[in-house]
Amino acid sequence: MAEIKFEEALKKLEDIVSKLEAGDMSLEESLAKYEDGIKLSKICSRQLEAAKSKVELLMKSGGKFDIKDFGNSPSEESKPKSKRSKKSDQPNLF
Repeated sequence: MAEIKFEEALKKLEDIVSKLEAGDMSLEESLAKYEDGIKLSKICSRQLEAAKSKVELLMKSGGKFDIKDFGNSPSEESKPKSKRSKKSDQPNLF
């Protein structure tokens, strides 16, 4: 089963549970629906665990985000930028 949105997976899982509880299906149909339900349950669990991890990470960081420019290499960021006087900004031709 392809990865689907949590809400969609949960809705499908609820539909399967309702059909299984009704008891109107054959044994083979019930087993197939049960198998689909297990797959959907695993999808929901994975997505909930991922969301939980994100929330925990945000809580550990106090909700603060670090903004970094990905265009600069780490070595460029760590080098202090030298301040030049106006004279040295002009090329020395002689």
